[in-house]
Amino acid sequence: MFTEDGSEAHTLNKRRWLVLACLTLGLSLIVLDETVVNTAIPILTADLDLTAYEAEWIDSAYALTFASLLIFFGQLADRYGRKRFFLIGLTVFVLASLGVALSDASTGVIMARAIQGCGGAIILPTSLAIINTYYHGRDRVVAFAIWGGAIGSIAALGPMVGAWLMTFHSWHWAFAINVPVGLSVFVASWFCIPGSRSKVKEKELDVTGAFLITFALFAVVFAIIEGGRFGFFYQRQPFTAGSMTWPTSLPPITLLFLMMGIASFLAFLFVERSRLKQGKDVTLNLILFKSRSFTAGNIVAFVVSLGEFGLLFTLPLFLELVGGYDLLQAGVILFAIALGALIATLTGSFLCRLLGAKRTLQLGLVFEITGIAGLGIALTGTSTGWEIAPWLVAYGVGIGYATGQLASIILSGVPHNDSGVAGAFQSTSRQLGAALGVAVLGTTLVIGLGSAAGTLEDEGVPADRAQEIARELQDSGGESIPDLATEPGGVDFAQVAIGTFTNASKSVAWVVVFTLSAGLLVSFWIPKNAAQEQHSG
Repeated sequence: MFTEDGSEAHTLNKRRWLVLACLTLGLSLIVLDETVVNTAIPILTADLDLTAYEAEWIDSAYALTFASLLIFFGQLADRYGRKRFFLIGLTVFVLASLGVALSDASTGVIMARAIQGCGGAIILPTSLAIINTYYHGRDRVVAFAIWGGAIGSIAALGPMVGAWLMTFHSWHWAFAINVPVGLSVFVASWFCIPGSRSKVKEKELDVTGAFLITFALFAVVFAIIEGGRFGFFYQRQPFTAGSMTWPTSLPPITLLFLMMGIASFLAFLFVERSRLKQGKDVTLNLILFKSRSFTAGNIVAFVVSLGEFGLLFTLPLFLELVGGYDLLQAGVILFAIALGALIATLTGSFLCRLLGAKRTLQLGLVFEITGIAGLGIALTGTSTGWEIAPWLVAYGVGIGYATGQLASIILSGVPHNDSGVAGAFQSTSRQLGAALGVAVLGTTLVIGLGSAAGTLEDEGVPADRAQEIARELQDSGGESIPDLATEPGGVDFAQVAIGTFTNASKSVAWVVVFTLSAGLLVSFWIPKNAAQEQHSG
């Protein structure tokens, strides 16, 4: 049994790779769940007869609680024990997964998904904090290489696992699979992971700061998620919650939440500065931002996350709707990303020792940019899996190199006492970037699909009918394409729609290239010797 003060941390040397396996598997639960669920939602929606808005909230409920609670739980883990909170996170996530699997109505599914997000918000920062606290030198390089490779590999495996479960089992198993895996990780972690927490003398908990940053993140993420549906500067449609409807005479509720989120964040900064001057405990130590590795690394994490995983939502649709592959076949093609991430895992530690963390990160971003740019060129109405796969491998290699080393760089200048909250801030940066990226890439896809109207009009289709078809494509995200094949008339509507979806997917790819290139430029601000030295305080 291990204590929570780190006094038995020396035993880690005997089982350090088993500990890393526990942490990586715990992380894999979160990453796999996010990608598998995207495969399960269409079938779940049909089975429970959900509305499109209810289906959207299966994802949104998870994203909201996950992103808004990361910093709060990271602080608590530093204060009360990282191992303890890692185990709590696993328990919450497993129980919530079971709750989703057993639900038979939208309310139960959405509530359980929100609780799942709470569990994920505990697991992710605590796993990072434990790695940052206990792994040093060569072991640290290997640990972060494996951690980063696992994220890329599992994210790419998700569509294939989800397709297999949907084909041979049911949507319930997309969530129930977390139960045996989570329980196994819990038992192994209980015996293997040594306890640790901040050695700084405990002071009064910063309740005000914790509330302000949690509400700020909740409000901003809510605004980003719902902005596309309800609008930012004018109301695209009424917002309803139960029997209440937001007045159309007022600005959109998303704009209100965005402004409240910004105001709460500014108030949070004021409170934290005041508490620091008074020598009181804080939720987020603002002194961390004096470290260029921490500040520049988080900016890179935010910018890169705008596009890094966004294509995983577009590519499966492209392979199914344009390529004609079924769910399982599309998942097998996307496995090429996991193969690339595995290559990065096996070679990442060697490259990091040879080039350093900063150059390895930049090499990873170059691989990602090359892979996505290749897809932007290769995607056509007749593209085969073999033509796409090499670019996906390159993309996977890039994710594997970049993700692990970026986390290592960000945490390298962080005192061990702040590892939990620093890891949480890194994860928050990525979640905010990913949420905004999904909104931007989704808008890019919708705008591209809208161009179908002009093409159909050029083919002689009446303007009203052309606009109607374009709206169907936009509202369904392209999923109405198979239905268009049955439309009467001389124009091949489905073929026009396929061409439009292909061009829209290429546009999405080039937006991703732009965001990754911006991240590469920002990465030059990272110190040359980043991740070579660690604070031990």
